[in-house]
Amino acid sequence: MFETIYHTSEAPYAFALNQTQLKIRIRMKKNTTLSCYILHADRYNSPGTELPQEMEKVGFTRHFDYYETVVELPKRRLRYLFMVRTREGHDVWYGERGASMHRTEAGYFQFSYICDADIPHVPSWLPEAIVYQIFPDRFRNGDPANDPPGTQSWTSEAKPKSDSLFGGDLQGIIEKLPYLAELGVNTIYLTPIFKSPSNHKYDTSDYYQIDPAFGDIGLLKLLKWTAKQHGMRLILDAVFNHSGDQFFAFRDVLKSGEASPYKDWFHVHSYPVVQKPAPSYETFSHAESTMPKLNTSNPEVVEYLLKVARYWIEEVGIDGWRLDVANEVDQQFWRRLRAEVKGISSELALIGEIMHEAGPWLRGDQFDSVMNYLFREAVLDFFARQTVGVTRFLEEIVQIQMSYTDQANSANLQLLGSHDTERFLTACTKGGWGWNKTETAIARMQLAVCFQFTYMGMPMIYYGDEVGMTGETDPDCRKPMIWESSAQNREMLGLYRKLIAIRKRYAALTRGSFRLWFVDEARNAFGFVREYDSERVAVILHHSPNPQEWVVTAPWAVANPQMTDVLHDIDYPVSESDRQLTVQIPAFGCAILTN
Repeated sequence: MFETIYHTSEAPYAFALNQTQLKIRIRMKKNTTLSCYILHADRYNSPGTELPQEMEKVGFTRHFDYYETVVELPKRRLRYLFMVRTREGHDVWYGERGASMHRTEAGYFQFSYICDADIPHVPSWLPEAIVYQIFPDRFRNGDPANDPPGTQSWTSEAKPKSDSLFGGDLQGIIEKLPYLAELGVNTIYLTPIFKSPSNHKYDTSDYYQIDPAFGDIGLLKLLKWTAKQHGMRLILDAVFNHSGDQFFAFRDVLKSGEASPYKDWFHVHSYPVVQKPAPSYETFSHAESTMPKLNTSNPEVVEYLLKVARYWIEEVGIDGWRLDVANEVDQQFWRRLRAEVKGISSELALIGEIMHEAGPWLRGDQFDSVMNYLFREAVLDFFARQTVGVTRFLEEIVQIQMSYTDQANSANLQLLGSHDTERFLTACTKGGWGWNKTETAIARMQLAVCFQFTYMGMPMIYYGDEVGMTGETDPDCRKPMIWESSAQNREMLGLYRKLIAIRKRYAALTRGSFRLWFVDEARNAFGFVREYDSERVAVILHHSPNPQEWVVTAPWAVANPQMTDVLHDIDYPVSESDRQLTVQIPAFGCAILTN
């Protein structure tokens, strides 16, 4: 097992929680360890003075177990090594020099100093945010009979056809704020609203002008003000990886070629600049000629985009930015952007769009969080596609957790779908065991939503998911919002409202730790506990078409003779002698237990 033990003295294996607390993690081969200790001391104290502190096993993946603990550092500095007791009874020492049977050969890890600037901080409101994503053109209010005919009505980012096909605008969003308030969301995220020739607006023509199809800056200010009255924050979409081909700088490059003062704002490969049959410059995705890639290594481009970011914060008071195609922009630019934005207020949010593991962007010097597509894939595999069982699903969830700091895990945007993916309910109808995929699709999506709203991070609702909207990938996932109540899934809507209310009621669900309670592979079920201060919420999810009864032990339930399933308003007596309770859970059911 020597070669499988792993730790490094940087995030996500060592990171500051605050000025005097350091979270330490270590990874080792699965099922090889009885216990693990960290021995630590002030790095200026004499070697040999280290004190032992037992670490907790917090999760497992397919190949590894993870242990972690929080070490107090009164003087902000640390020297440490690990002692691992194997199942064979051997004590293995592990330090910067590697693993050894002898303590002195292992060496020490060093965490030199917890510098204030290096402590990861996220806006205080992010862990409590419940985000609702709106595609403005599709959030219109009116009679669906007036929609343009044919499925070609909505178009993909790659082929923009018109300013606004469905008439959605900022005024329509303002009018629907009472609906969102009743739903319980407290944060709105809008896909791009700046001037653009397309309906999706990811090909920006003017970063300083609201697209006339949506309104103007006055209407955006009214939206922000009205949302605030409803207790909601507003996040806008920034497209800094590329512009549109109508952007003033690119128009000048097309016109003047090498003589243009803006030629280095883009990545031009040859002159004269041509768009067809293939663009002679770098673009977003596969030769999307209407989306030339910006050169964020150019100081002029950097200053221009930083001014754009500041302008909408200072003029409108938005609460943050979602940053498009964030993994294709150099990280030095994101560090500059963070310095600019956080210089205005540390409470402003920066959320990156990264569809893969995003650790390098979540060290505290770039983004507060990312759209957590890894979470979405894990949830799809288990609840929608049903291609994995409960153990494999939890391994994927733990792998995601261990890839990030606690701060990032508390703030990541946990989505089931977005404007770039098929609708989650559609995925449920296409995947699953047996011949009853369609019949169980809604129940499986509801169970996934139960997990989403009891898990860590910010749950995000893609408009219409709460009323059972369906749709294949872009463009079908961007159909107009269903407003007719007779066409909505009211049971789904009721579940969303109840889960949001429960999440708001318990701080453990927004700020609490996450620990597995039990895993039942045979019955495809699991339980976990969220804990914050003295408050605990225990959750059981049962992903099976068979109703089940669980006898579980809740050792923390010592002050009350019963626990309450707040999702179904059912009380369960707890045995005072062994702290056991019997819980009845229906097919594809969930229990959210408190006492």
